[in-house]
Amino acid sequence: MFAVHLMAFYFTKLKEDQIKKVDRFLYHMRLSDETLLDIMARFQTEMEKGLAKDTNPTASVKMLPTFVRAIPDGSENGEFLSLDLGGSKFRVLKVQVSEKGQRNVQMESQFYPTPNEIIRGHGGELFEYVADCLADFMKTKELMHKKLPLGFTFSFPCRQTKLEEGVLLSWTKKFKARGVQDTDVVIRLTEAMKKHKDMDVDILALVNDTVGTMMTCAYDDPYCEVGVIIGTGTNACYMEDMSNIDLVEGDEGRMCINTEWGAFGDDGALEDIRTDFDRELDLGSLNPGKQLFEKMISGLYLGELVRLILLKMAKAGLLFGGEKSSALHTKGKIETRHVAAMEKYKEGLANTREILMDLGLEPSEADCIAVQHVCTIVSFRSANLCAAALAAILTRLRENKKLARLRTTVGMDGTLYKIHPQYPKRLHKVVRKLVPNCDVRFLLSESGSTKGAAMVTAVASRVQAQRKQIDEVLALFGLAHEQLVGVQHKMRAELEYGLKRKTHPLATVKMLATYVCGMPDGTEKGKFLALDLGGTNFRVLLVKIRSGRKSVRMYNKIFAIPLEIMQGTGEELFDHIVQCIADFLDYMGLKGARLPLGFTFSFPCRQKSIDKGTLIEWTKGFKATDCEGEDVVDMLREAIKRRNEFDLDIVAVVNDTVGTMMTCGYEDPNCEIGLIAGTGSNMCYMEEMRNIELVEGDKGKMCINTEWGGFGDNGCIDDIRTQYDKEVDEGSLNPGKQRYEKMTSGMYLGEIVRQILIDLTKQGLLFRGQISERLRTRGIFETKFLSQIESDRLALLQVRRILQQLGLDSTCEDSIVVKEVCGAVSRRAAQLCGAGLAAVVEKRREDQGLEHLRITVGVDGTLYKLHPHFSRILQETVKELAPQCDVTFMLSEDGSGKGAALITAVAKRL
Repeated sequence: MFAVHLMAFYFTKLKEDQIKKVDRFLYHMRLSDETLLDIMARFQTEMEKGLAKDTNPTASVKMLPTFVRAIPDGSENGEFLSLDLGGSKFRVLKVQVSEKGQRNVQMESQFYPTPNEIIRGHGGELFEYVADCLADFMKTKELMHKKLPLGFTFSFPCRQTKLEEGVLLSWTKKFKARGVQDTDVVIRLTEAMKKHKDMDVDILALVNDTVGTMMTCAYDDPYCEVGVIIGTGTNACYMEDMSNIDLVEGDEGRMCINTEWGAFGDDGALEDIRTDFDRELDLGSLNPGKQLFEKMISGLYLGELVRLILLKMAKAGLLFGGEKSSALHTKGKIETRHVAAMEKYKEGLANTREILMDLGLEPSEADCIAVQHVCTIVSFRSANLCAAALAAILTRLRENKKLARLRTTVGMDGTLYKIHPQYPKRLHKVVRKLVPNCDVRFLLSESGSTKGAAMVTAVASRVQAQRKQIDEVLALFGLAHEQLVGVQHKMRAELEYGLKRKTHPLATVKMLATYVCGMPDGTEKGKFLALDLGGTNFRVLLVKIRSGRKSVRMYNKIFAIPLEIMQGTGEELFDHIVQCIADFLDYMGLKGARLPLGFTFSFPCRQKSIDKGTLIEWTKGFKATDCEGEDVVDMLREAIKRRNEFDLDIVAVVNDTVGTMMTCGYEDPNCEIGLIAGTGSNMCYMEEMRNIELVEGDKGKMCINTEWGGFGDNGCIDDIRTQYDKEVDEGSLNPGKQRYEKMTSGMYLGEIVRQILIDLTKQGLLFRGQISERLRTRGIFETKFLSQIESDRLALLQVRRILQQLGLDSTCEDSIVVKEVCGAVSRRAAQLCGAGLAAVVEKRREDQGLEHLRITVGVDGTLYKLHPHFSRILQETVKELAPQCDVTFMLSEDGSGKGAALITAVAKRL
């Protein structure tokens, strides 16, 4: 018994002594946590350099854009071919990706050797060999004469400007084929395939093996956005925000970046942690001075590092009693598989003895323990370095997403990671220690890179097909120049119908006379009240106008109009209005004064004079009974009488569009048009009296309120209305009415977008085919969301947040599509508005017999003011359709308040 204890003690002591001896000898290979955090920070800096345009040319970590913009969403299906060139063997696969919600992938593959004379011979021969192997595979699988898309995994650094091309930057690993560097390998392979006449293959994607690994894992786990390979070579890729990639146009979405991290340190950034063994190994390699990080990590070099260390220790008399064998002197005699075998948990020491004896050495028990520990230090350092660089990538992802905690998956592949007994555990542990605020799942990729290439191809063909469907929907909203000219001419015809006595009753554009015949001339003065009713809020204003200096001061108060009053009786509505006026007069201390009042009433009215306005019909959600066909001025007077507290002199009833024109006309005498592009859409302009057949007299001008929202109610623009416009119209309060307004105004644009989003989701093109309850709710997609989503300053992350408020869980790709839909709908609205306006300015030019017209348009409305592109597109359209008119757009300062007071002042003056 005592002897057993003595033996155990002796062995433990021996092990400790050997381990200490090796630790002292390899002191520089042990990396502290501080050093790892420092390496992590250095790698972050290198990533920044590689992504920026100015520093990329000199960066050692190349950060190559791969043009892979989307990860699988599970809807991919079809048959694909895949090639994998870059490792010790070359592989061809046929991949069948199934559909109908069944995420399963069937693969048939064939390995072909990569003989040295091929991979180090002439480039032409290499690609011919690849094409021959592919043809052989297709014949065996009876795939000739079938048109198949192909994904090409090519595991070398390439510069890409699109998915289906790749210019080889440099060979790595053991490849050295001549005349391939700086050429497009897709073109080279396509040329080589042409010799096989019966092969119909379309190369859709060139993929790096790391990207393939990420895509394979992403098919099974949608959280996967990083791919890492630790095998013969080592590399990593991850999904980067487009806004951070200087080398590629566009800021929308994400793209996979192939870091090519093997070259980290080629600029000297890692000199302080490289050892003499690393330098010696590098000098004896095929590419001295290159891929220095890879040479400290990957399977191609670990065994060689161990050999150099053992040789040096033997020379120093620390191993094998100072004896060295010729095999120990021979490069490449210890391979990574040997290192893995020596580190096995139980049989490691026995394996070590066997391997050393095969090398012609006679190891003692102590030698075996020491050699095993050398292997541990070399492979542990590899895992540490990998973990530091991966931690930098994970930190970048977390910061890009502005998250306190990141949940993500890393797709892993490579022989070293797969066969080494301790490697995965060590890597995972160090990564979690370096980034405690990331919850990382490591997923081993099955048949990674090749299945991945098929996945990239499947995603590319899915994205292509989906893109085509989405483009078909968006194309419905694109208006060609001829179509806009058509709208302009139809609008012109409708304006004429509305002005003529004979056609007026049937006209959809009502062309209502306003009895506003003069513009302000600057002599107006006095105190005026203004009321403004036209939406869910009601305002009362006191306006003080001083002549000479053109100064206007305003005091106002806003009152809400509850829904039950908007849709109650007319008497209740006007009593509510008078109650609000009384509150305001009290508030301003004006109860006794009989002030002149202008009433902005933003609904279609037929006027007999400036202070008489009969409501034709309610719009904008108002439904109060017993008002249509009644004079709103009389209704207001009666409500004031009922209250019997104060009296007012109602001078003018005004449409908000006219108020807008008047406000701008006060500043600019050229202003003869008022335009509102807000909740509703309308326009007024100064017309020659001789053209207004419904009003007596031929002298001078009068402002016409076109009420152009009804344009198209007779079907004249049905050719440009889409199914979505029809759905919005049918679900509105006034089906069949105000069709032009429903295509151009803020109240409806969000609703059009919602209908399109529902349709695209039903087609499986958005939100993974899931329609949320919120999206089914009418009116949920407010127009302000359009303005926010289309803002150029808004990153897709913020678009996703807006969509989240609507209960829509969107991917990056979804957000891009939503942004495009919003853009198409608002662009069309601005163009239609511009075409209508062009009809009016051209009419004014012709009526005045001018070659060239200079005119100002006063504009108001939230859509025009707040939408990032609406005003620009509107102005461009007018310029394009009315080139002989020089149109200035002027933003109105409170048309419905100040404008009503000015009209009242002008009416008093005249």
